[in-house]
Amino acid sequence: MIATQAKLVYQLNKYYNERCQTRKAAIAKTIREVCKVVSDVLKEVEVQEPRFISSLSEIEARYEGMEVIAPNEFEVVLYLNQMGVFNFVDDGSLPGCAVLKLSDGRKRSMSLWVEFITASGYLSARKIRSRFQTLVAQAVDKCSYRDVVKMVADTSEVKLRIRERYVVQITPAFKCTGIWPRSAAQWPMPHIPWPGPNRVAEVKAEGFNLLSKECYSLTGKQSSAESDAWVLQFSEAENRLLMAGCRKKCLSILKTLRDRHLELPGQPLNNYHMKTLLLYECEKHPRETDWDESCLGDRLNGILLQLISCLQCRRCPHYFLPNLDLFQGKPHSALEAAAKQTWRLAREILTNAKSLDKL
Repeated sequence: MIATQAKLVYQLNKYYNERCQTRKAAIAKTIREVCKVVSDVLKEVEVQEPRFISSLSEIEARYEGMEVIAPNEFEVVLYLNQMGVFNFVDDGSLPGCAVLKLSDGRKRSMSLWVEFITASGYLSARKIRSRFQTLVAQAVDKCSYRDVVKMVADTSEVKLRIRERYVVQITPAFKCTGIWPRSAAQWPMPHIPWPGPNRVAEVKAEGFNLLSKECYSLTGKQSSAESDAWVLQFSEAENRLLMAGCRKKCLSILKTLRDRHLELPGQPLNNYHMKTLLLYECEKHPRETDWDESCLGDRLNGILLQLISCLQCRRCPHYFLPNLDLFQGKPHSALEAAAKQTWRLAREILTNAKSLDKL
């Protein structure tokens, strides 16, 4: 049994060094190419409208502020300056979302975003996004890369298509530190010893982001609250939780397997599903020794089996917001096809570690 485990860990490390590192290098190259274009567009936006300042920065040859959704799909989060005092309201009526309401109507004129505040005092995510979309469209026409970049039409999101190969979504956002959403109050579960009080305090201090984007949990519910609502996002908190042991290596292997074998019609699975299931696996195996290099095979198998179970139940709860289902709106047939394909993949890795050479 131990020999089989050791063989699997050896093959996984080989897979990581060959496949995952190649994927990382290719994505890093794409990011450099894409960021030059996006930075140029955002520079033009800033000239027209100083409230939208690019938060995309290069630090030691790495770009901060860009999330990889898939090898050819990216998201840039553009942090806005939050002048004016707003109350943060997440009462659970809009799963995965919250609204920002002026705390004192008389101070409306003190807000930097005064023209985007609705009659009822909400700072409208959609109004800000609509204004931003207009600015980006104008910037695309003026920027020095105008021959290779164009706006993606038929969406209220701000998306650029670059060289006909890559899609980059640019999302206006507010950073919220020092508060924690009520809808995530159940975290951490009292009976689970991971991640420990010190790490919990760090994560909660890190806070979360409020994004101006379409909220898939509200698709079809066209209400005024929905158009004003902001989407909750916890990427920094999640990254902080995955720092120790072989967690990041495990995520890298999962992303590579997804890109190579689970990129299916209907887009049932993305890298965020993999990250979410990895966080649940951390709760199931709370001891740091469970995340030693020698346990990499066990952890990977556990996550793939959990993924199959979620796909068959057609439900994948968000890690911090369990009322939010990450499979909402996905076609059932696509989830079924993904379950079958994940099962084939898991069975192959479990029964024959050498199969990783071909995967």
